[in-house]
Amino acid sequence: MVTLPLLRWTWRGQGDIAFAGDLPDFRPADREAVREMMSGRYLLASKLFETGGASPFSIDADHPDWWNNLHAFSWLRHFRDVRDPGERLFARTLVLDWIGREGQFEHDSWTLTLTSQRVLNWLRHLALLLDGATPDQARTIQRSLGTQVQSLRVRGALAADPVETLFAAIGLLGAELCNVADLPDIDNAVARLDAVLARQLDHDGLHLSRNPRLQLALLTELTSLKRALGRHGSPVMAELSNRIDRMHEALDALTLSSGEPVYFNGCGQVPHDILVAVQANGPTASRHSRLLGGYGIVRAGDSVVIADTGLRPPPGFEAEMHASALAFEFAHGSELIVGSCGPAPSDMPESRALFRQGIAHSAPTLDAEDAVPKTRGLPPVELDGAEHMLAMTSAAYASGFQAEIERRLTLLSDGTTLVGQDCILARGEAPSGRLAIRFHLAPGIMVRHAGGEGMARLILPNGTIWSFLWEGADFHEEDSVRQSSYLGFHRTRQLVLETEVTPGAEIAWIFTLEQQ
Repeated sequence: MVTLPLLRWTWRGQGDIAFAGDLPDFRPADREAVREMMSGRYLLASKLFETGGASPFSIDADHPDWWNNLHAFSWLRHFRDVRDPGERLFARTLVLDWIGREGQFEHDSWTLTLTSQRVLNWLRHLALLLDGATPDQARTIQRSLGTQVQSLRVRGALAADPVETLFAAIGLLGAELCNVADLPDIDNAVARLDAVLARQLDHDGLHLSRNPRLQLALLTELTSLKRALGRHGSPVMAELSNRIDRMHEALDALTLSSGEPVYFNGCGQVPHDILVAVQANGPTASRHSRLLGGYGIVRAGDSVVIADTGLRPPPGFEAEMHASALAFEFAHGSELIVGSCGPAPSDMPESRALFRQGIAHSAPTLDAEDAVPKTRGLPPVELDGAEHMLAMTSAAYASGFQAEIERRLTLLSDGTTLVGQDCILARGEAPSGRLAIRFHLAPGIMVRHAGGEGMARLILPNGTIWSFLWEGADFHEEDSVRQSSYLGFHRTRQLVLETEVTPGAEIAWIFTLEQQ
């Protein structure tokens, strides 16, 4: 209702409020990106579009991540340190071009998330945009900012999507921090944002969607606001600051030693430079074994195993849920060894459901069906930190196959050996089906297997060799892929162990580093 043309005039109530750029931007800038954009080459979200000199806002882009990145204006950071008047003029021209084309409400380009990110990015670089602007241009930019901020205020509390509500609250706090034409209401904006965050984070600081990619996107904005609030000395900042710190700790916990978050529940490859910048602005990482937000994390020596118990997010937070119950990812040092395929790229919506399946994860499945818990609540899980052991059970197959699956993961020998056991627990008189266990190998790993032996050798890109051993199952290899924002899909291999389901059936397997 509030987006109907008849009512949109209410958004202009603060159209004449003046803002001053007062938000820090800690993200790295790339001067080469400025030169590329000025030549009509826009590399955003790892996708390159050449406009041939036309406005990027005029082209029909079929890549949602690229389109969202363009309209969020996160690329303005690359102009942060430019001194050349022509480069500054180019940045201002793009902003004015957007206002001319998209300044009136459009459902796609005015989502609360995009509007909030755009407002924050304009405020971070407002001095750049107004430097050299004519009075009319400056008023146009300020008026557009005021209208977008007012739309966040009017629409934020009405949003059906909780993530949209959260981004609206983030954008409104940023606007209050930069409000110079009126008495800013910073404390109330902080309190509102903290209340929304409290409803959307678990006690460990992980967003209820359980998506590390969304966690990073939120921290990118919140870290900037936290730094700005530190300068203002808001008395109600302490609780929000502590909450943001816990969010940092949760993201660090779900980051493998290879430097990338686990590919679970909508998280694929994230911008590494942004991840490093965000982590550098958080508390010192405390890397230890723990349970967190439905994930089990086991660390020993240079190795880390992160597994998903399959915890089902609450209603409203399930949009990116994957069938990854009992799946794990395993890294040793800087090398990923076992991972998951990741979500389908945004320009492949037809494959979205395919990459959410259990078979796209390093997990056990029955008859290739997904293990999606029917009820909420943390599935049975046990962590023994002293023994570096994690035990998880999935009851998702109990009704259809009269069986549950228990998985045990143990790191031995200072992390140089990973031992796994996958057991069938009968929950009826006649458990049935075929148990398959998949291990999606990281890009670049070569498999050497001599037929008839219960062992295969894995040659990693850095030259180290790991042995893979198993018993209680038939072994074969299959093709696999791993999502890459930069290269599309990496073609990889997967190891598959299979056996018939019988009461007490067990498959044991080991990854162990060969000493050279």
